[in-house]
Amino acid sequence: MIGAAPWWVRPGLEIERGRLTIAGHDAEGLAREHGTPLFVYDLTRFAENARRMQAALAGAGLPFRLRFAMKANPMPEVLGVFRGLGTPGSARSVGIDACSPGEVERAIECGWRPDEVSFTGTNVSERDLDVLLGRGVHVNLDAISQIQRYGRRAPGRAIGVRVDPGAGAGYNDHLHYSGDRPTKFGIGPERLDDAIAAARRHDLTIDTAHFHAGSGWLADGLPGFEAALTGAVEAVHRLRAAGCPIAEVNVGGGLGAPARADERGIDLDAYAATLARHLGGLDVVVACEPGDYLSKDAAILLGEVVTVERRRTVTFVGLDIGWNLNCAYFIYRFAQELVVCRAADAPRTETVTVAGHINEAGDVFAEGYAIPPVAEGDMVALLNAGGYLQAMSSTHCLRPTGSAVFLER
Repeated sequence: MIGAAPWWVRPGLEIERGRLTIAGHDAEGLAREHGTPLFVYDLTRFAENARRMQAALAGAGLPFRLRFAMKANPMPEVLGVFRGLGTPGSARSVGIDACSPGEVERAIECGWRPDEVSFTGTNVSERDLDVLLGRGVHVNLDAISQIQRYGRRAPGRAIGVRVDPGAGAGYNDHLHYSGDRPTKFGIGPERLDDAIAAARRHDLTIDTAHFHAGSGWLADGLPGFEAALTGAVEAVHRLRAAGCPIAEVNVGGGLGAPARADERGIDLDAYAATLARHLGGLDVVVACEPGDYLSKDAAILLGEVVTVERRRTVTFVGLDIGWNLNCAYFIYRFAQELVVCRAADAPRTETVTVAGHINEAGDVFAEGYAIPPVAEGDMVALLNAGGYLQAMSSTHCLRPTGSAVFLER
């Protein structure tokens, strides 16, 4: 009797005769051909994820704008997929959420018009403003001092304000961007009147309310997101009562992708219905700016097993990749799923700790982790490698940043 396929199998990430394939290519063959570490991208998956989100938002009857959070993956090959999904301003197009001047410049270089780019940063410097004002992109400001600095340089323009809604959602508590404790992000309700006054002094029009609940949240994070949305709507009412013509509510991103069989991804229809319930009567455009959701499951990271060794009571499986390439567990504590390329559906009978080759104790990817038997020389694939991995790569310990191949189905 043939067992059920692993939870992660999807079109473009499949098992053929027991072997892992991505976009129709044998994963181990790619590793042998190109060397490891190797990022392998399924470009079609980026488009599928974007179309799925657009369909959910349209189905809820919302006027919407979908933007890709470039910090997740600024590779030109990836950006080219999103740029090609629709003509500027059309319902099928995908804009850009930028959080640095460099990302603004990359977006323009890759074909986006300034009016398709939304900038939301924090601790914005005068040097940052040199680029932002020169490019003419819409800017959401998250501190009163930033409003004052922007207004002194560009009186009469339209801006957005990033509000702290007082509630958040995230993959874990560390990834909640708002809540009971003060956060570096956004203007709280106790300072909103000060923000409005600062904008008035410089003849700035506040036309956008922005918030970001947190990062990587899944189905169980929807109530926390809704609580944040409620706080943001209260800010919209206060802004409008003060005469601010709010035309867009930017709900940020933060939607994650499951990393293990016991994790449940967000139901996009439920997400869109939540947005419609709170924002549908406000006569605004709803802007969504996911990074993880659009990119995370669109790539794998291939590495070689270089060590299998028992140390006291623990078997360590060591790879030729480190947290300089895969910081998902090291920084964010995201769960990791690894697949043995030659035995993608084999029973997971061994319990191991999977570690990298950076000379630090924290360079581990999974602990107490079930995996099929492996040997030195095997190739393994780290799933969910399409976002926030290659974008964050470094040469720490002078380890290489790896290479990449981009495939289409």
